[in-house]
Amino acid sequence: MASRRIESSNYRNPCITMHQPWASLLVYGIKRIEGRSWPSPIRGRLWIHAAGKVPEPETVKAMEEFYREIYKLNGVTDIKFPEHYPVSRLLGSILDALVRVEGQTAFCWLCEKPQRLIVPFEMRGFQGVYNLEKKIYEAAVRGLSSVKAPQPVTFPLPEPRDRFSLKPGSLASFPSCTSTSAEEKPPSLVAAIAGARAAATQFSKNNIPRAPKTGSIEGNGKPISTRTGDKSKEWLPVQRAGGDTPDSSSSKIGL
Repeated sequence: MASRRIESSNYRNPCITMHQPWASLLVYGIKRIEGRSWPSPIRGRLWIHAAGKVPEPETVKAMEEFYREIYKLNGVTDIKFPEHYPVSRLLGSILDALVRVEGQTAFCWLCEKPQRLIVPFEMRGFQGVYNLEKKIYEAAVRGLSSVKAPQPVTFPLPEPRDRFSLKPGSLASFPSCTSTSAEEKPPSLVAAIAGARAAATQFSKNNIPRAPKTGSIEGNGKPISTRTGDKSKEWLPVQRAGGDTPDSSSSKIGL
């Protein structure tokens, strides 16, 4: 079982629990921006755990279509989506290298260098950011595999030597990273965005963590369900490796 969260300055092996399909899309490098209503309390590698709710097929379809349209804007049409979206599992990790960047959500966590576990670990998650138990971390770190994302997952830096130099609002100063205007969006993209927003809305009312106070502990320490009936037993390990989007915490989209 994962340990409960502690003071933000003392994270050792930080982990966050997300609903599927957003969790797997993140560790596969397909989802590149994690929209939140609160700033990331950590800098560096962040482990990704999938919550216990089995995603509806319509939700998976909507999010996969959303990313097809997003990548199509850059000429990428061959996207290898996960074959399965396991629940109640530790899936892998990403590098939360650039934090507190403004977007269409209050905060956007820009996620680079995704890695996934060949065989995800079953474990319990908690709301907010929390530390992985030492024995889970030690076993998981040995099972990480590199991910081939649809495109390189990197973001421009004002100061290349300082990977934390991107400040709130500065992403807009890079033309290649600005959002496509409403007039330029093709109908298929508009429809995909609407579907993605609808998919995220089912979680937004009850799963948005309150904005933490400085130095406070994230969330309220309540464990997130580790199982949903027997459906979690239907999952088989993914055999192959391998934005931006709303997630379980927000119905807004950062493109």
